Amino acid sequence: MSRLTGTVSRGIRCPIIKEGDDLSAIVTSAVINASKSDGFELHDRDVIALTESIVARSQGNYCTVDDIAYDVRKKLGGNDIGVIFPITSRNRFSVLLSGIARGAKKIYLMFSYPSDEVGNAFLTYDELDEKAIDPFTDVLSESQFKELFGDPIHEFTGVNYVDYYRELINKEGCECEIIFANQAKTILEFTKNVLACDIHTRFRSKRILRELGANVCGLDDILNESINGSGYNEKYGLLGSNKATDEKVKLFPRDAQSLVDGIQSKMQELTGKHMEVMIYGDGAFKDPQGKIWELADPVVSPFYTEGLKGTPNEVKIKYLADNDYKDLSGEELKEAIKSSIKQKDANLVGKMVSEGTTPRQLTDLIGSLCDLTSGSGDKGTPVVLVQGYFDNYTND
Repeated sequence: MSRLTGTVSRGIRCPIIKEGDDLSAIVTSAVINASKSDGFELHDRDVIALTESIVARSQGNYCTVDDIAYDVRKKLGGNDIGVIFPITSRNRFSVLLSGIARGAKKIYLMFSYPSDEVGNAFLTYDELDEKAIDPFTDVLSESQFKELFGDPIHEFTGVNYVDYYRELINKEGCECEIIFANQAKTILEFTKNVLACDIHTRFRSKRILRELGANVCGLDDILNESINGSGYNEKYGLLGSNKATDEKVKLFPRDAQSLVDGIQSKMQELTGKHMEVMIYGDGAFKDPQGKIWELADPVVSPFYTEGLKGTPNEVKIKYLADNDYKDLSGEELKEAIKSSIKQKDANLVGKMVSEGTTPRQLTDLIGSLCDLTSGSGDKGTPVVLVQGYFDNYTND
């Protein structure tokens, strides 16, 4: 009988991970025990995915507000700093902002609008249109913004981020002036010392500002080396960090290629199956209601095994059914489509038969699936097992 299921994603429960834990042993044991307990088989090319959080925690990759303040003072002078394009997030940015403020005397905080980079919105474009505000050219002071739009509250969190961020800055004994603008160069009207806090557009922002003579760093340049024995991330710095306590953040994991390769080898040894392994953070998808684009990490997957490189190479079944085999039906149609899948070219880029398939990296697709499966709250499944992802309609 033909198999009636395709891709399956399972959250795997694990012990609470602490610094120094042997993550390779814990993960392999958890996956194998789950397969025995729930009665499912493991297969070649199953994907074992670990949240970045448990990897960084096991590494002890943390830094403090004081560490952030030290590095900010060292790299940006400790006086006036323009902090541009922060995302509005208590988890992602509030502790970082406390550290930045502790390392400065005055902050010019420049929000993008109507939303931050990942889609957290102050306003809608309709509201801007009603007030004849052009977000591409108009620069608003805090008082102008409030006169036009009042005190917007975030739809889901109930937080007024303008007030909240100002209070965090002032609490550190730092003066604060708030601006709303969408051009990085605007900040140079206030200060030449700039911390670019955007994530995926950071290289452009830094380039523009450097070309105009600014002393500029990105969040990826802060804590990109250890400060007094702290954790660090040489590639991403503070990007991908999360709040641990009011005085401490967990950084994005580092040096974990050996971990994913080691889990792959251990699973091969213990089960005889060649599996793929990856570490994932945020998925890459957009919420249709809140308009939030989930990806606040610098990448979906910072480390993964060799077999997860590349993009899908798939034909569109509905294209074949509606075009090449529109006159067939039943078993004859099924077999014709299976034959086309088996004979498909090794590279379908630009071919009409692949039109409408998802042109994204495998790690971004699988990482997004895993992020949705594990959730971000109390599910207790920081490891996800994805089965059948590399199968297709021909696999029985």
